Amino acid sequence: MPIISSPHEFNVEDLYIDLRRLNGTPLYLKCEGFNFAGSIKLKAAAEMLDAAELEGLIRPGSVLVESSSGNLGVALAIIAADRGYRFVCVTDPRCNPTTVRLMRSLGADVRVISKQDANLGYLHSRIQYVRDLCASDDRYVWLNQYANPNNWRAHYEQTAPEIERSFPDLEVLFVGAGTTGTLMGCARYFKERRRPVTIVAVDAVGSVTFGGVPERRVVPGLGTSTRPALLDEAWVDDVVHVLETDTIRACHSLAARGFVLGGSTGTVVSGATRWLGEKYPGEDPVAVAISPDLGERYLTSVYDETWLRTHFGQADLFTDTDWSPYP
Repeated sequence: MPIISSPHEFNVEDLYIDLRRLNGTPLYLKCEGFNFAGSIKLKAAAEMLDAAELEGLIRPGSVLVESSSGNLGVALAIIAADRGYRFVCVTDPRCNPTTVRLMRSLGADVRVISKQDANLGYLHSRIQYVRDLCASDDRYVWLNQYANPNNWRAHYEQTAPEIERSFPDLEVLFVGAGTTGTLMGCARYFKERRRPVTIVAVDAVGSVTFGGVPERRVVPGLGTSTRPALLDEAWVDDVVHVLETDTIRACHSLAARGFVLGGSTGTVVSGATRWLGEKYPGEDPVAVAISPDLGERYLTSVYDETWLRTHFGQADLFTDTDWSPYP
C-alpha cells in the first residue's frame, strides 16, 4: 500500500491502453495522467524545481514564475503549495477555464496574457511578460521550461526507462511536441543506447516548432508559436502534423469507448494512428505513444458543444467514431 507525504511522490508509471481493441491500431498508449497533477508535466516540474533548490536559485522570499498553457502550471502549483512557495503562472486565453480555477484553488497567482504574437499565438507575449517581471524584481525565479535541460532530463531518467522496461522490443515511439522536453528526453535515451527505435514527433498543424506555417490554434497543449530552445531535430526520425479537427475526432472516439483523455493525447493518438497506417499497413510493430494528460479539464473545450460550434462552426462534426487507418 503506497503511503505518501507529498503530492509529487505518487505517479502511475506502467499503465498502457491497447488500442487494437478500440480501432485496430497496433499501438500501446502510455497513460501519464494518473497523478495529482493529472499530467506528465509533474515529472518535469519536480525535476526543475529540485535542481533550482540544489543550485541555490530559490531563496527566502523567492516567487516562482512560469509560462504555461496549463499542465505544467498545475504541476508547479501543486509542488509550490506543498513546499510553501508563492507561484505566478502566466498563461493565455486558450488555457482551459477548469485549469485556471484549479491553479487558483492551489494558491497560484494566474495571469492571462491576451496579446497575440506575430505567429498567431501567445507564447512570445507570455515569455516577454515573464522576462519583464523578472527584470522588475529579483524575487522572481523563472524555471523556464522551454530552455531548462532538467525538463528533458526528467524523461531521460524516468519516462524512457519506464517504456523500455515494459517494451524491451520497442520499434516505434510517438511523442507529442510542446516544449519538446518529453520528446528530447526520450529520444536521447534510446538513441544514446543505440536502440533501433524510430522516434516520431507529433505536432499540431499551425505550430512553428518544426518550421511549419503559423496558423490559428485553439486546443491547448501541443504546438508552439515560438520554436523551443530545447529542440534538436537530429534526435528525431520523423514528424507528423495533426489538424485540430482530427485531434478532436480522436478525443471523442476514445471517449465513446470509455477513455476520456486530453487534447494533447488526442493529437498524439491521431498522428500515431495515421503514421502507422501509412508506414506499417497490415503489420503489427511494437509501437508506443505517450498520453500526456486526462480529459476532465477539457470538458469546457474539446468536449463541449458550444465551444465546438464557436471555434469550428458545428458540434456534430466530431460524432464519427470510425478513425481506423485500416480498411
